[in-house]
Amino acid sequence: MDHQLSFADSEFNSKRRQTRKEKFLGRMEKLIPWQRLESVIEPYYPKAGNGRKPYPLSTMLRIHCLQQWYSMSDPAMEDALYEIASMRLFAGLSLDGAIPDHTTIMNFRHLLERYGLARKIFQEVSIWLNEAGVLVKEGTLLDAMIIETPTSTKNKAGERDPEMHQTKKGNQWYFGMKAHIGVDARTGLTHSFTTTAANELDLNQAEHLLHGKEQFIFADSGYRGAEKREELKATKADWQIAEIPSKVKALKKHPRINKIPLKTEYLKASIRAKVEHPFRIIKCQFGFTKARYRGLMKNDSKLAILFALANIARVDQMMRA
Repeated sequence: MDHQLSFADSEFNSKRRQTRKEKFLGRMEKLIPWQRLESVIEPYYPKAGNGRKPYPLSTMLRIHCLQQWYSMSDPAMEDALYEIASMRLFAGLSLDGAIPDHTTIMNFRHLLERYGLARKIFQEVSIWLNEAGVLVKEGTLLDAMIIETPTSTKNKAGERDPEMHQTKKGNQWYFGMKAHIGVDARTGLTHSFTTTAANELDLNQAEHLLHGKEQFIFADSGYRGAEKREELKATKADWQIAEIPSKVKALKKHPRINKIPLKTEYLKASIRAKVEHPFRIIKCQFGFTKARYRGLMKNDSKLAILFALANIARVDQMMRA
């Protein structure tokens, strides 16, 4: 991105040592197919001549990505653009020019939500990965993750988010939503996902997580009986579902006698482990541990961008490895 640097930004840019943040942003700048993603948004983006001149689409898209990578609210993102030179340079901004305020940043997010553009961006990234030969559709791994939502009733409605729900996992109760994902077995890249309330049965979403070209499907015990479901009977893939925890525990009591079935379960678990990569990236690397917005639609939009960026981050990891 060509832009005029202020004296302070020029001085920062010429220093010798690069921070980890700068290195990461530099890799993302080169790796992300910016023009393809911008072409998804461009038809809906405000044009010059209708009121105040809008900021360049490339700038707003980069700011939106920064928000996801560093888990920032709109006001926090505005502050970061003033305080952190590496973020400002990544977005193509300078202290000598105008910096988008938190309302402008929020309006861009609402634009993506209003026209379902986040999902289209996720799909565009998937097409790009497929064309590059990275996304190999031989097998799918299925899993789901509970994402907690604030239970506060301090809002206009005076109640908790009606689209969220509570559920019990083990001995712990959770209130929030659930992200269901279908992951490429070889690379650990997410090729499909759905967003539901936390009490949704994992098995109910299985049909929406398959692309139809699978030779095999691995999933945990929450998907037992999937191959018998009417909507999944046409799937010709080989289903490999983990045994329920209580049965595995019983097998471990007599490891010598149950050596073969235990080995089979360990093998299933080792293959299924890659399904945790997208969750690890968005939770541990991007810091998305709790939903910030109310309603499933807004959170689905955020997850679409997160999974798209997690796929790109995963590709970056594979390239550096």
